[in-house]
Amino acid sequence: MIKDILKILETDARTTTKQIATMTNIPTAEVARLIKQAEKDHTILKYKTMINWDKVGEEQVWALIEVKIAPQRELGFDSIAERIYRFAQARTVYLVSGTYDLLVLAVGKTMHEVADFVSQKLAPIEGVQGTITHFALKRYKEDGEILEGEEGVKRQPVIL
Repeated sequence: MIKDILKILETDARTTTKQIATMTNIPTAEVARLIKQAEKDHTILKYKTMINWDKVGEEQVWALIEVKIAPQRELGFDSIAERIYRFAQARTVYLVSGTYDLLVLAVGKTMHEVADFVSQKLAPIEGVQGTITHFALKRYKEDGEILEGEEGVKRQPVIL
C-alpha cells in the first residue's frame, strides 16, 4: 500500500492525495495519513523540483570526484564521508567499490570553484589519500529525466 504511494510521489511529487487515492483505490484520508507518517519517520526525505539550469542561462559545473581514503579505526569510512557531505558543494556522496572509496558529485558556478573545493576543502581532510576529478562536459539524463531532445527510440528508416 505505502510502496504504491511512494512510487507515485517519487515520479511526481506534485500528485495530490486525491489523485493518489484514485490511482490506488485507497481512501484519501488514509493516503494523507500514510504520507504524513512517511514524512515523520523520514521515509520521505524531501520533495524535489529538478531544474535544467542551462535552459535559463544559469550555468553550473558538475564534477564527479573519486576519493581514496584511509578508514578510521572503529569508524570506518563514515566519519570522513560525513565531513565531506556537510560541504555545500557536495551534492551526493556514495561509498563505492573499486579503486577509490567515495564518489562525490560536486556542483559549483565555475570550474575554478569546484577545483578550489577539491584542493582547499576536500583534499586536506585527514584520511583523504587522493582524489581524481572528472568534470561533466554535458548532461543528457538525470534522475531518470532526459534533459535535452525528445524521449523515444530514434530509428533509421529501413530501405527494402
